[in-house]
Amino acid sequence: MIDNDNSVSSESHLRSVLKALSWRFVATGTTFVIAYLVTGKLSFATSIASVEVVAKMVLYYFHERAWQILPRGRLRTLFNQKKS
Repeated sequence: MIDNDNSVSSESHLRSVLKALSWRFVATGTTFVIAYLVTGKLSFATSIASVEVVAKMVLYYFHERAWQILPRGRLRTLFNQKKS
């Protein structure tokens, strides 16, 4: 993430949670539709989507936080040094 002053900053925990929630809405809806098309049963599709939404939301949050721990990389460092 880049601030208005062009400095690199990390994403807040709240932003990561909001991104996880918005993506889960789209992804779980897709899972529900696919499960219904495959099984033809609303109860199965609902069960599958219910388990999937919780599991993948938690996994996504930790995935995002892990990426925040990793160094940004050499190219970004070199780019920032040239601007200074």
